[in-house]
Amino acid sequence: MSPEAIRKFWSLIEETQTNILLTLDNDALVIWLSRQLRREEFLKRVDTRDLNAYISERLPLIRDLAQERLAYQSHSSG
Repeated sequence: MSPEAIRKFWSLIEETQTNILLTLDNDALVIWLSRQLRREEFLKRVDTRDLNAYISERLPLIRDLAQERLAYQSHSSG
């Protein structure tokens, strides 16, 4: 994937509600993220298999980041 596509991917992760990142199972999360990214014009040219593989390989990191965000939000509000 291009650097621009990778930046867009991680921006989406940052903007996505924590509960989505943590409650969807792996397959559903890959599909959901892929659909969100496909809405971007330049990402329509990215091969679906490549995009899904990229997302799948990073699911543990995505969930770790979401857990950290959730812990920070809980700590900040309490």
